[in-house]
Order: sequence, then C-alpha cells, then structure tokens
Amino acid sequence: MAASIDIRVPDIGEYDSVEIIEVLVAQGESVTAEQSLITLESDKASMEIPSTHAGTITELVVNVGDKLKEGDLIARVSAESNSGSEMQSKPAAEPETAPAASTASSGISRVIVPEIGDFEEIEVIEVLAKVGDIVELDQSLITLESDKASMEIPSSVAGKITSMAVSVGDKLSQGALIAEIEGSASTATVEEPVKAAPQKAQVESETVSNPATTAPVTNKPQSKTSPTQKLADESYRKAHASPAVRKFARQLGVDLGLVTGSGRKNRILKDDVQEFVKSAMSSTGSNYGGAGHAGAGIPSIPEVDFSKFGEVERVEMTRINVLTSENLHRAWLNLPMVTHHDDADITETEAFRQSIKQEAADQGVRVTGLVFHIKALTAALKQFPRFNSSLSADGQSLFYKKYFNIGIAVDTPNGLVVPVLKDTDKKSIYDLSEEMTDLSTRARDKKLKPSEMQGASMTISSLGGIGGSGFTPIVNPPEVAILGITRARMQPVWNGKKFAPRLMCPLDLTYDHRVIDGADGARFMAHYCKVIGDIRKMLLY
Repeated sequence: MAASIDIRVPDIGEYDSVEIIEVLVAQGESVTAEQSLITLESDKASMEIPSTHAGTITELVVNVGDKLKEGDLIARVSAESNSGSEMQSKPAAEPETAPAASTASSGISRVIVPEIGDFEEIEVIEVLAKVGDIVELDQSLITLESDKASMEIPSSVAGKITSMAVSVGDKLSQGALIAEIEGSASTATVEEPVKAAPQKAQVESETVSNPATTAPVTNKPQSKTSPTQKLADESYRKAHASPAVRKFARQLGVDLGLVTGSGRKNRILKDDVQEFVKSAMSSTGSNYGGAGHAGAGIPSIPEVDFSKFGEVERVEMTRINVLTSENLHRAWLNLPMVTHHDDADITETEAFRQSIKQEAADQGVRVTGLVFHIKALTAALKQFPRFNSSLSADGQSLFYKKYFNIGIAVDTPNGLVVPVLKDTDKKSIYDLSEEMTDLSTRARDKKLKPSEMQGASMTISSLGGIGGSGFTPIVNPPEVAILGITRARMQPVWNGKKFAPRLMCPLDLTYDHRVIDGADGARFMAHYCKVIGDIRKMLLY
C-alpha cells in the first residue's frame, strides 16, 4: 500500500527565503531516496535539496523563483508503506480560505481582510482609498505592516466606496471589515478575495495603474507634506510600488507620484527612489558643491557593441558569480583596505609534511600544506585578538570573538564559495585535513549547508596550487582581515655566512584599516612567519 509523504525543506541554517533556481524533477516522475529535487541559491552558495524517500511525485508545489525556508513543502511522494519507518511528516492541512465578500441585494459588497497567515492585530500604516473613490477589482485599499512584513490588501470587487471602516493606526485581523463598495450589475458578482501572502522584501502590488508623468525637478526643493496630504494625492495613491518601497519613500519624504518606475509594468523600485533623490540633490547644488558632485555617484562604464569588431558570444554569469561580484564590490567601496606582503620560510614545515605523508595515507587522510597554514593562523589569532574581531555597524565598537573558525576559499565550477572549519584550535592536523577534504568536495557538488559557510574568524585564500608570486585579496566582511597564499619556491637566502636554498612562501595580508593599523599588520605577519616556519611554535599557543 502506498503512503503519501511530504518532502519539506530541511535545516538550511539561519537563512530565510532562499530562492529556487532549478526544479530538477517533474510531477509524475519516479525518484530515489537522496535524489535531488530542487536547487536553492543564497547570496553565498547553491545547495541541492534531496528527496527523503523513494517513490512517485504526486504533487510538486514549487517553481523556479519561489523563495523557501526550513519546513516549507516541496513535493508529495507516493511511497510504499514499508518506508513508513523513515522520517515522515503529515500532509499540511489546506489553509482555510477567507470568506468571500458578501453581496447584499442592494449591490453593497463588504470587503474584509482575507487570510494573512498566522498574523493577528496587524497595524494599518496606509489607507490608499477614501469614501467616494471608484476602485477597480484588485486595486489596493490599505497597507498592513507587521514586525516582519508589509502587505497591501486589494479590493475583491469593483465599484464605488460607500464607507471606509478603517483608519491609519487601526489593528486588524482576518475577517475584519475594511470597506463597503457599491458595484454595478456587471461587477457586483461575488468573487474570492485575493490572498495577501506576507513577503519580506518586495511584495509586488497588482494595482497596475501607471504612475503619473514625472514632473521636471526644479531648483526649489520639494516642500514636505503630511501623510494625509499625500494620501489625498491621486498620483501618489496610484503609484505602482510595493509596500517596502512606499515605506522607504515615506522615510525619505519622496512623493511617489513624481517618480518614474523602471521595473516590470513601470513598477517603482527602491533604486528609482534613490535616483530621484540624487537628481533632486544635484539640482540644488549648494549642499554638495555644485553639479560637479552630482549625487556623489561613480560614473558608469559605457556599454560597448563588441560585435562590430568581430564574432562574439554572450554567456550569462552564474548567480554565485553575480552575488560574489556584488559582495566584493560592496566591500571594496566600504572598507579602507591595506595589503601587507611578506615571505615565510617553510622549508622545515614542508619537510615534516613529507615525512608524515605515508602515515597519513595509511589512515586515509591527505595532508596538504594548507592545513599547516590553518593551524598557524589559529595560533596567530590567539596572539593578536584584534584580528579575530568585527566592527559594529555604527563603527563605534568591536566584537572580540572567543572562538577560532577559519574560512577557506574554494574554487568551484559555479564560482567561489567559502566553507568554514569550526574550532580549529581544538582539532589535530589529521582532523582538519579530513574535514577540509569533505567540505571542499561538497562545495564543488553544491551540497554545503548555509551554516557551514558562516561564522569565520578570518579567511584564507590560497592560490598555491595554481601559481603566482603575490596578490591583494579582498576582505570578506564582517571579518577584518584575509590571508592570501601563493606558490612556494626554492630561493637562495643569505643565512649570515652564505646563500642557502630555502623554500619561501609568499604571503599577502589584507586588513580593514579602520580596525588594524600598519604596525599591527606588520607584527601579525612577522609572528605568523615564525609560526609557519617552525611547527613546534604552534604548540606554544
């Protein structure tokens, strides 16, 4: 006998609302246990979510672009009853639909708050319509805002508003009356209200009315108007923008009726509001030194049509590549970074590694030079705790970490990811070698959990297996430093009497100059070179 099994999103760390970039199966398809169903991608990594049971997919409830969190339903699988001993969750009960707006014989329809999940007593932050307004079906009437999300509640009927039962500041729950609307004979039919599912960042309004034509920005700054005056303005109320963007505009005092949207169906995005503010600021000139400092923006690189020079092929970057680019660009713009270069004599350390190579292989472990750098960095962090800290958001204090977790940048076919080895001060060379091999393999197979890429004290970026004599790695915030390693080379080194061949490893330490000054950076590297050059010193820290 077949049993219906719910396949849900497992523990994915502290992440919430991770986007689906691939759906790997279809409804009706047979799957095996541990077969990947979907691929999720956060700002740091991609991960495939496997099926916990073998069977046939009877229902697939997700699509590309959906955002999921731990516990969300992915699919239902019809499995044989002998698999019932495995972990199984009960099918989720169908959510109760909100009662439809009731229509009286007089043509008056009552618009009520539809199902809004587990939320109760949510505050009204905007009333987008008033008595006497003619509204269309699905036109937003009010905006609710909880501690986690904003959501617009649309009208379930078209017609003229005869009464409004809510005001700004009221707190509503499912089923509360919003308004009464008198509809014409053609629109008075009862329809199921649209469910307002709360979303964290962008809740796209289905009010598709185009924003009013953008008025030219004059040299005179716009005078501030009260929320009541704004609500009375037709262009502001019908501006095509999400609740999050409306809230952002209110905080900046921007009238959305004057902003041109660049999103789908002319939807106003947060960037559009920011560009409007920059334009207004540049037009005033006085506060920012004239037009030469317009918005303090960085000029963009002009687009080039490369096809006129010869044949080209356009290949889209992976999402990991795009997000990594954005994160590094943000770090580059926000952190004043300095890179300190040095060379460490690792002749004795490499000789010791070679001496234990066979012993490690007998235990099924591959010991690389990188694992010694992990132990040396841990020892250096103990001696220089400022390098194991993070700057507070306001820049006024430091968070000193009492743990030692080292991130390792791993090159994968989809882009750069940074798994983190936890508690490196408590693990042996063999333990770290085995764990690093496992993390690197799963990183390339997109099997890492988000929790395995968080909480690093400091990161190592090693190009030793490729080559080079030095580079300037970029700090990975909220860390305050990063260590770069390139390929070691035999070089003649003067020992006071003669030149002797020594294996020298180039090191590059980039640090956040707001936290670490040049003298501390130099001391840290000098100490690090001593420790990595004589593994016995690791026992001292």
